[in-house]
Amino acid sequence: MFTSHAAPLRAIALMTSSLCLAVVILGAYVRLNDAGLGCPDWPGCYGHLTPKAAAADMRGSGAAATIAQQSGRPLEMGKAWREMVHRYAAGTLVLMIFAFATGALLWRRERLVPVWMALTLPGVVIVQALFGMLTVTWRLKPVIVSMHLLLGLTTLSLLWWVTLRLLRHPRSPRRAVSLPEIDLPGPRLRLARGLAAVGLGVLIVQIALGGWTSSNYAALACPDLPKCQGHWMPDANFRGGFDPGRDITINTGLGFSAPALVAIQLTHRFGAGVVTLTLLAAVLAALRARARGATLKASLAVLAALALQLAVGVTMVLRAFPLELATAHNAGAALLLLATLGLNQVLYPKAT
Repeated sequence: MFTSHAAPLRAIALMTSSLCLAVVILGAYVRLNDAGLGCPDWPGCYGHLTPKAAAADMRGSGAAATIAQQSGRPLEMGKAWREMVHRYAAGTLVLMIFAFATGALLWRRERLVPVWMALTLPGVVIVQALFGMLTVTWRLKPVIVSMHLLLGLTTLSLLWWVTLRLLRHPRSPRRAVSLPEIDLPGPRLRLARGLAAVGLGVLIVQIALGGWTSSNYAALACPDLPKCQGHWMPDANFRGGFDPGRDITINTGLGFSAPALVAIQLTHRFGAGVVTLTLLAAVLAALRARARGATLKASLAVLAALALQLAVGVTMVLRAFPLELATAHNAGAALLLLATLGLNQVLYPKAT
């Protein structure tokens, strides 16, 4: 008798994807709250598993006091707890990804998840964890922080892609062995697929720019809209802004208005315009090709996520970058990525 393990694997995938999204948003909150070095060592906090234990040890002459002295960062309980909650969630995510990969490999004969993807997910999350360590040991160097963010979103993207695949998997064991859907795409569908792929690529570049903007604290370089510092083209240093070896320089005499930071923010704003136009073109092409069913839902999801992200971005600038809106802007980018991945997948048959 044929038994499908699609349902349990689907449940694990959904829970893991949800946790990964939460970890990404929580990481943005920690970074924007300047709590990334709330615990200046790794993986513990001042040599302990919890900030509470570190605080108790700090009163004596133990490891916590030594780490605080060597790092030059005294223990701040609020920041330490934020950072450790993020680490606890990330550690749980690693365990869940390994559980999912184990199930996918054990049930590989059912072809629920490609073997390469089951093996890639643990590898990516391990590399991401290593970059998480480097963000602390390298004192929030922008290139390391940006890579950590991109690897987190890569993990989220892989999890979401495989989750969508499992959600589209036939629920009935009898249907699971049926012939694959025949796909004979016409010119409209081919155009929609091409534009959706381009839209995904452009969005990935824009998310990388957003990560670079955030890790350099460059959002405040342009506190107005649609101009920047009252000019359409203020003084900007693009070479300095995109030097991979640069460090955080907001404490210079120019503060947040340094030309390098202006260049980063201007590029991010230009990228937002390119992403908007590209995704709108992809959605229109998708609706012209298949204005029904899953394609319609995926197209509407992209439009909703895009509108939300633009609204949050504009409001964030107009309200002088409050923490909650800055965090929501990061969350919106992740949701837009998931929606765009969904659009790309529904444009192909269920057999993919």
